[in-house]
Formats: sequence, structure tokens, C-alpha cells
Amino acid sequence: MIKGICMSETSAMPLHMRRVEFDPAPELAAARDDERVKRVTTTHGDPAWLVTRYADVREVLGDAERFKVAPQTIARLPGTPQLTEEQLAKVKAGNLLGVDPPEHTRLRRMLTPEFTIRRMRRLEPRIQRIVEDHLDAMEAAGAPADLVPSFALPIPSLVICELLGVPYTDRDGFQERTRRMLDMTVPGEERLMLQFQQRAYMEELVARVQAEPGEELLGMLVREHGDDLSTDELVGIGGLLLFAGHETTSNMLSLGTLALLRHPEQLDLIRKEPERIDAAVEELLRWLSIVHSGTTKLTTTKVELGGQVIEAGELVICALPAANRDPGLMADADTFDITRGAPGHVAFGHGVHHCLGAPLARMEMRIAFPALLRRFPGLRVTASDPLFRSFSIVYGLSSLEVTW
Repeated sequence: MIKGICMSETSAMPLHMRRVEFDPAPELAAARDDERVKRVTTTHGDPAWLVTRYADVREVLGDAERFKVAPQTIARLPGTPQLTEEQLAKVKAGNLLGVDPPEHTRLRRMLTPEFTIRRMRRLEPRIQRIVEDHLDAMEAAGAPADLVPSFALPIPSLVICELLGVPYTDRDGFQERTRRMLDMTVPGEERLMLQFQQRAYMEELVARVQAEPGEELLGMLVREHGDDLSTDELVGIGGLLLFAGHETTSNMLSLGTLALLRHPEQLDLIRKEPERIDAAVEELLRWLSIVHSGTTKLTTTKVELGGQVIEAGELVICALPAANRDPGLMADADTFDITRGAPGHVAFGHGVHHCLGAPLARMEMRIAFPALLRRFPGLRVTASDPLFRSFSIVYGLSSLEVTW
């Protein structure tokens, strides 16, 4: 047992999802260093090729012609039953991760203006206020505190709720549904049911916005693109942004805090030279790589990748944590070092499906980490071991008890 991770349990996971605390599991690193492109079996029992090196991952994610989104994997959570054609059509609509150009281009063009760096800067004062409010609440409640529910989870949740127009009072419901949907220890049938419960919630929200569009992002889409977007597409867009906007950043905040506390020399450097925060965020993104893989791809033609010939019609999975620790990307890639700024990582993906919300996620982390460290100079982990989310589709922590 290592810090709440049972090695026998971890080895039962698909290879690209295996971790030991912050690191890709040794067998995943070995697959990258020794085999490069490896034959594996997906969680649905299908044969696939696992791509592990940085250059190969960028080639796959950057080529939407030879590597299309695999239709049989669209919005299908690992370990859940196959969707019917009718269900698949519904969940595919508006899901940017599930479509290729030109459909992807059409949808993304409508959303991109809302996620530019300039637009994100308008949110900065509000994000700063949200962060300070939660730090005030932590300080008032006193130590110890679980950083996940008191800080890491509510901040990005409130930000994305305000951006989309989701009532913050609904957060407990969608957070719990999302957590269980991503937990591979929950039976597949239950996770599929939760997926459609989440969709039903978003359908109700979209209906209210269509009746009375406000200034929120969904309201903007209704006002400016209502004739170009179907209701199912609006539901798909809203559901994806709600999920991605709180689940990923919250895990980066908790896991990133633990990484800094485990590397006090790096933490001290941020305190002494706060201008390094942008580089620190990039290095945390690279080193932690909380998203295990990009969308599963399907080859449209015979390709050669990493010395391996892959026939047309085969599945390809990209292991982002292995790629971001590839010695071919940088020297000493397994070392956490904020002084290098992690140029060129694929933590947000690459190519046409590069994360739309990356500017927002970066801003939230750039504000939240320094504020937390300023408020609690003596921040440290208690005797309780952090609980890693070893069986989750998005890696992170379930609990991180801290004191100060």
C-alpha cells in the first residue's frame, strides 16, 4: 500500500490510467521507453493501440484526417453498456470532443469568442473575490480542513456556474452525479443512468434559458446562434462545459497543492518570486497530467506510428501522462521543476480538440495557488494520508486534509 493506493488494484486498471501518486505507473513508463506503441485492450474489451511518446501523441492528436474520433466511444463512459443509436445521436450533438471538422469547426467557432484571454480577463476580479471568500471561510472554520470540499472543488464550480448560468444551489447534485459517473468502481449500468440524469438536468436548464435568455454563456448562444444550434446541441455544449469546467480544475487545485507541499523548495521559490506562477502552473499541468488520455481515435487509413504499422479501422489511445514525462520532450522529465515552464506539454490535448477552456483553467490556477499560499504561510498536510482518485477517469484527490 502506498499512500492510500493499493498496487494490486491499480494494476487492474487500463494501462493508460495507472498511476502511483503523482507518477505514471512503472509499467506505463516502461511501455513508453521500451515499446512506444503498444497493443492493449480497452475498458470495453476492444483491441487498441496505446501511444505513449510525446511526438507520436502530438502526431495523432494533430491529424484529424487520419485519426478521427472513434464513433463507438463517443460519450460512452468506460465500463458502461453500449448506447443505442438514438441515445448516441443525442449525446453526440453539441459534444465538441465527439465530432471532427467540419462539424467541430462550426461549433467551436461559436464558442471560441467567449474563451479568449481578453474575455477571461473580464472574469479575473470575480475569480479573485470567489477565491478570497473561500479562504475567509476556511480561516474562520479553523484548522484542520479538507482542501477538496472547502477550496479546490467549490471555486471552479462557482466560476463555471456563473459563466454558464447554472444555479449554484444545484452544484451538490451535479457534482455528486459527475463524481460517481467518473468512478470506475461504480457499476456501469448505474453510471449510465447518472449520465442521462445529468443530461435531463441540462435539458431543463436549456429550456429555461431558451424561454428567457440572459447574459450567461448559454443565453448568449441562444440569442446569437439560436437559429444555428439545435436544443440537443445546446444541451451537449452546456453539459460538456459544466463537467469540464469544474471537474478538471478542481483536481488540479488539490493535486497541485499537494505537489507543491511535497516539494518545499519549489513552493518557496513561488513565494519568493511570485512572477514565476505562470511557469509553475504550466509545470504542474505537465507533471500531473490529470486527464489520462485524449479522445479515442479511429484510423481512417493504414499508418505507421512509432515504428508500428496500424491498419485502417483500428482504435488508438494516447497516454498523456506518459507523453508529458517523455525524455524526448525534455531532460529529466520526471522531475518537478517550475523554473523551466514546461513548454509544449499536451495536458490540454493538441490539435483541433485542444481544450477550449484552457485560458479559464490557467487563470483560476494562477489566482488560486498564490492566494492560498499567501493566506496560510504554514500550510502543511496533516498526518492523514491524501486519498488519490485512482479509479477515476479524471485523476486527482478525493481528500486532502491540511493545517496551518
